[in-house]
Amino acid sequence: MDYKQLIIRGISYSQTQSGAYALLLEHEETHIKLPVVIGNFEAQSISLGLEKDIHPPRPLTHDLFTKFIVSAQFELVSVIIYQIVDGVFFSNINFKNKLNEEELILDARTSDAVAMAVRFDAPIFTTQQVLNEAGILLELEETAKEEEAFSETIQDEDSMKNVSMEELQKLLDEAVKEEDFDTALEIQEEIKRRKKKID
Repeated sequence: MDYKQLIIRGISYSQTQSGAYALLLEHEETHIKLPVVIGNFEAQSISLGLEKDIHPPRPLTHDLFTKFIVSAQFELVSVIIYQIVDGVFFSNINFKNKLNEEELILDARTSDAVAMAVRFDAPIFTTQQVLNEAGILLELEETAKEEEAFSETIQDEDSMKNVSMEELQKLLDEAVKEEDFDTALEIQEEIKRRKKKID
């Protein structure tokens, strides 16, 4: 089957469902987006998987499963979002045994599959049918402007700009220790913004 590769465009708070997030996947060639509604835990786990330099003091479920896969001499080859039924995406995680090349396919929730894929830097694919059924065209430029304005508001509210880099690093370490990953990711973004300005 001719699969279409997707990239992660971002995670945002869902405007339609309280306590939920929207994972935005995009087909690079056509710029068609797949918005997948995910829970808070999965949103955190995907974000932490993408932010390679934040390490929770205790392993999350996806980190634990990652260690098990590696210990069992398997590698995660790809994730395939193969179907959508009544607004629910269905996915497979494809593994391969490093010793005997044996393949293993596991059914998984799409949020869990993506959380695993980011930990292995594995590609995410879907079918043309799923893109036709659930794909939407969005102008991300407007979204980026809104996100930028929102992040500036957060910066002003939290007075993060008045905090030194050294203090930010301490706050980051403390947030990770307390397992407050939402705050940790915000602080990490602020540190990255400042480093970009210096560069």
